[in-house]
Amino acid sequence: MTITYSIIAPIFNELENISALWQRVSQVMESTGETWELILVDDGCTDGSTERIRELAKLDSRVKPVIFARNFGHQIAVTAGLDYARGRAVVIIDADLQDPPEVILELAAKWKEGYEVVYAVRAEREGESWFKLATASLFYRLIYRITDVKIPLDTGDFRLIDRKVVAVMNSMREKHRFLRGMSAWIGFKQIGVEYKRAARVAGVTKYPLKKMFKLALNAITGFSYFPLQVATYVGFIAAGLAIVAIPLVAALRLAGSHFFEGQTTTLISVLFLGGVQLISLGVLGEYIGRIYDEVKGRPLYVVSDAPERVAQDE
Repeated sequence: MTITYSIIAPIFNELENISALWQRVSQVMESTGETWELILVDDGCTDGSTERIRELAKLDSRVKPVIFARNFGHQIAVTAGLDYARGRAVVIIDADLQDPPEVILELAAKWKEGYEVVYAVRAEREGESWFKLATASLFYRLIYRITDVKIPLDTGDFRLIDRKVVAVMNSMREKHRFLRGMSAWIGFKQIGVEYKRAARVAGVTKYPLKKMFKLALNAITGFSYFPLQVATYVGFIAAGLAIVAIPLVAALRLAGSHFFEGQTTTLISVLFLGGVQLISLGVLGEYIGRIYDEVKGRPLYVVSDAPERVAQDE
């Protein structure tokens, strides 16, 4: 049977939200009159979510559980959902219901107009602190400024993508993944749909500042050489200061000035240059570490239970 829509929801300790997610998605998708499936990817849950996912799969054959052997992270969980999705159109949505399932109808309408990537733009965000709003705004604008791919502002992973786009994304098996950047890099015909992001129904956020920083690092290193360029610029600046300082110090010494006597200036210069070198080595280390992860060739995730995986050329 041909599936029109696949809805992917990564799950990490969302026991209080799973049933509500299933009910609202079912109500929305049944109104389309199209065939659909709900892929719930268990990303190493420890709160009973796994058992609830299995119960829903028994109640509703359209629920497809993909159970990880351990926690692999949100972006990898979404990747697994893409691997198992069979739909002609695939929707990625959060399980906490901050992304309202009702918006799927608007995304689907644009898809039927011929757009191959329809991303949801967060026009408003309810129930979030000023700190979360400020850091999120900074994150999106920083990524937009310094990455080589122009990723739409204020967009998360909530989007609908056509089967042909899914096929390309499934062929990209990089370890440190930033899916919204990958989606933008692929191209095709894209458009945004504004929506009001709701407050979390229950539970706590699974994207604290530490994970946001890691995601930003993956985005920057995956789509930009900017950090390496910064290290180069700082090196040129330090060298330029030295070139200016050498004749200046020599002239002052010849003039009898005692301003640069002693070891203080030497110590400051050594500390400054040492700091620049260590920062540069750290930046290089980040890129080299990612190369090392790629060449090991390990699978992105390990599944303990899942339906039959869709063939890549379908």
